[in-house]
Amino acid sequence: MKPLSQAVPLGAMVRADGVEFLLWAPRLPTVTLLLDGKKKILTPIEDGYHHTFVAGARAGQRYAFDLGDARGRPDPATWLQPEGVHGPSEIVDPRAFSIREGPGRAVRDEIIYELHVGTFTGRGDLIGASERLGELADLGITAIELMPLSSFPGRRNWGYDGVAPGSVQASYGGPQALAAFVDVAHALGISVVIDLVLNHLGPEGNYVSEFGPYFTRDVQTPWGDALDYGNVAVRRWAIDHADRFFRSYRVDAIRLDAVHAITDRSPRHLVAELAERGRIIAESDLNDPLVVLPRTESGWGCDAQWSDDFHHALHALLTGERQGYYADFGRLEDLATAMSRGFVYVGQQSVFRGSPHGKNPASVPPHRFLVFAQNHDQVGNRAKGDRLSTLLPLEAQKAVAATVLLSGNTPMLFMGEEWGATTPFLYFTDHGDPVLACAVTEGRRREFEKFAWGDGVPDPQSPETFEKSKVLHEEKWREPHATLLEWHRTLLKLRRSAIPHGLNSPPEVITIEGTRALAWRLGDLLVLVSYQPEGARVRIPFAPTELVDLPGYGVRIWRYSGPARSVSSTIDSIPLR
Repeated sequence: MKPLSQAVPLGAMVRADGVEFLLWAPRLPTVTLLLDGKKKILTPIEDGYHHTFVAGARAGQRYAFDLGDARGRPDPATWLQPEGVHGPSEIVDPRAFSIREGPGRAVRDEIIYELHVGTFTGRGDLIGASERLGELADLGITAIELMPLSSFPGRRNWGYDGVAPGSVQASYGGPQALAAFVDVAHALGISVVIDLVLNHLGPEGNYVSEFGPYFTRDVQTPWGDALDYGNVAVRRWAIDHADRFFRSYRVDAIRLDAVHAITDRSPRHLVAELAERGRIIAESDLNDPLVVLPRTESGWGCDAQWSDDFHHALHALLTGERQGYYADFGRLEDLATAMSRGFVYVGQQSVFRGSPHGKNPASVPPHRFLVFAQNHDQVGNRAKGDRLSTLLPLEAQKAVAATVLLSGNTPMLFMGEEWGATTPFLYFTDHGDPVLACAVTEGRRREFEKFAWGDGVPDPQSPETFEKSKVLHEEKWREPHATLLEWHRTLLKLRRSAIPHGLNSPPEVITIEGTRALAWRLGDLLVLVSYQPEGARVRIPFAPTELVDLPGYGVRIWRYSGPARSVSSTIDSIPLR
């Protein structure tokens, strides 16, 4: 029989006759529950846990914990913070959720769309986002990746300043709104991916250290002391949050933020344990196949990982930018390598890092690399939050779309990319602590001073910065946006017909000598894309038989059969700026 601390989930659990509370607070001899003006001391049980049951308590009531100083603290395992990160928690009963089964697709078969709930619609909440899901399904999107939903300070944030990983931001609609969103998505055959941050907690409203040793000073991260996943209770707290999304909200996959910053020296890494519980997409800066190798090969077993090398290679090639990490990219061969191998850097010297970087992912199938031309980081971490639509002309954007959506990898679009949205995606916050707010504003300005952008960087704390970041859906019906939207729709149909399932073996990607053009096979398609301003006559060692008529300069697509032979084709120019 399990001990009580393991038989009951962390936080508040609603039962037929009341609510059960379980809290890990090993540093405290006494913890008092504050529930709607009443007090009850929790009973200390094994391993530093405290427990109580309150008969007649119900969902919707608000509660906090008094740690001995007559002040309430939110529950470290809270579901909802209706009054913000400093206020009381609210009891939530997930049994009230009504969520249909998901489509059950593997990550390799998805076409993913990343969105930020607060800026995707004018409403800025999950209900507003759910009202747009039908359009995305019609476009050919099969999975929505929601940027972090965890409770953060104020009403405006990317989500990476969240302090309660298992909660849902109140201004987004809270838990009921997420349950409704997932249900609508599933009804449309769309999978839902939640971006979960387990590598750090935000700086404001973070009270967990007052309950117990959640952090360790032995390991530092960019955000300070690391969460101590060598501690079994802290590890259990993180796993409970992931289980909450998988089981209570029936999400189809979790995207784990910056797994390279999740430090765990346990025999089984936390990421590997999470990958046993559901589908995991990892963001990793390691260029290490360990992340996606199966557990039978001593890997972590994630279903996919983001391929930054693909993005950097494509972006540097088309824009000519060489600052920061783009210093390691810019050659056509880099893009060909990223498309065929996943990683460009597999142990060679990195100029940006000043050291060798990466390992060879030779045995990793291409579908385990999630590729993109834009995402929240690559747009939002630019000083002005400018998208490719403001850096490249229409025909170059079409070439970008063909490269991503017709690659052998798992593709992802960023909200608005499909119609070339012109609104920026800026970095925005809403910290209530004035000292922290000032530090964020000044830090953002100093970060970009070396690029001579310091004076023009929008203030993250300004409501205007947030409002400017909202996509304008009415753009998509005007030219040239409507043309680009239809281009994406056509490419997605071609992809589904060519490879209904992700590729198991890397495509042969050929650089066309004397040009900046690539050719590769995708199922029964031959794809030829030029990344140069001038047209070029090229010879391709494949045997296409039927030209697919597409209204795109610089992109040629054939269906083909028969033995390989050389074929000549002229590529129209892409008017790059």
